[in-house]
Amino acid sequence: MSIDPRDPYVAASREVDLFGLFRTIWHRRVFILAMGMVFAIIGVALAYVIPPVYEASTTLRPVELNQLDALNRSKIYSLPPAEALKRVGARLDSYSARLNFFRARPDLIKVFQGEGQSIEQAFQEFNSSTLSVVLADPKKTDLLSEFIGLKMHYGKDINGAAVLNDFVDYAIEQERIQLSRDMQVILSNRLLEVDAKLNSALSEYRAGNEGRIARLEEDDAIRRAQLDDELKALRVQLKLQRQARLAELDEAISIAGSLGLKKPSTPSQMADEVSASGNIIRTEVNGRPVPLYFMGTEVLVAERAALLKRTSDDFVEPRIGQIRKELILLSNNRSVEAIKARANERDFLQGVEALRVERARLQSIDTQMLGLHLVSIDQRAVASAKPIKPRKAFVVGIALIGGLLLGMVIALVRASFKSHMRQMRTLRLGDAVAPVLPKDLSRQGGTLLSEAQSRPSNG
Repeated sequence: MSIDPRDPYVAASREVDLFGLFRTIWHRRVFILAMGMVFAIIGVALAYVIPPVYEASTTLRPVELNQLDALNRSKIYSLPPAEALKRVGARLDSYSARLNFFRARPDLIKVFQGEGQSIEQAFQEFNSSTLSVVLADPKKTDLLSEFIGLKMHYGKDINGAAVLNDFVDYAIEQERIQLSRDMQVILSNRLLEVDAKLNSALSEYRAGNEGRIARLEEDDAIRRAQLDDELKALRVQLKLQRQARLAELDEAISIAGSLGLKKPSTPSQMADEVSASGNIIRTEVNGRPVPLYFMGTEVLVAERAALLKRTSDDFVEPRIGQIRKELILLSNNRSVEAIKARANERDFLQGVEALRVERARLQSIDTQMLGLHLVSIDQRAVASAKPIKPRKAFVVGIALIGGLLLGMVIALVRASFKSHMRQMRTLRLGDAVAPVLPKDLSRQGGTLLSEAQSRPSNG
């Protein structure tokens, strides 16, 4: 006997009987509750077997503006509080900073390093599952909303709060050291720049001094040459005057000898000697000088002999003494000697007072910044009293719900399987009695069989 799928009785038999499902679940309630209790017990066991995980957290906020005032007033580095917080946050999230901190902590290496693992492999587990950075909402721009949080998950074998606080202090100290290095580099560059300007001014000063010394020495050389020329000219002049005087004396000696004048005389005395017998008084008024031969041969010959013995005429001209004095003074230029004898030429530089002040200011800047506070630790990490994992109630609840669901699924599958087996037996029985039954009775029998299938058995 074949079953027509378009038969309404067959289609009705395929629809899900919700009441039948609830009835099946109710009849199997003991089994379902047993499954739930078994899974709940398993959940309790897991909740106590899984190692507890604790959480410690710390919060960093921007430091007060006055803490960075000394740094910002140095005029070589500007660091607002928000920027300092970002730098510390970047250091906290830095792979190298975390790795260096991990290497410096044997207690962490002992916990995370497994057998046959390297330090880097152990650090991967520590870095990926332990530390996490929490950032503020970027949409909020007020200072109170700016913060950086750091969380750490740890087990019972680690003092997580102490490790987290040590890591925060380490990151802040490393950032301070890096800032100090940056300051030293910038300060060194500024000092080099100022020294370069001072050296340039010193080079300019030395070049100016060399030019000044050269001009002074050149002026002295010219003046000495002029004085030497003047001295030579005066000596030649004096020599010519002496020679002229000798010639004049020779002529006068000759005239005086011819006149018989040996002693100095005057024209009036010669007239007196001629008219010695008469009483004549002569008055001589003459504007012309007395001729040289009236000096007499004795005087003239003596003067001539003295001129011939003379080896130098320098004493005759006072200007020669003045020239010698000037030459002696020009032999040593005290200005040049003073310039060359300057021990520290930088003291004589002009127009570099501002550079000297700037250099002194730069040298007085403290680049170590030992007391510098980059961030404010708003909340230090504190050891947690309760673990965040596992949540025992949640684990037991999930296990209970899972057990109940699994029990219901198994109960429904078993009921469905038994119903299917009864249906198959009924269909085989129906095929066996179909030839002896009329068509209407056969249809009624199929309806009865369908109703029988829909009733669950008590077993």
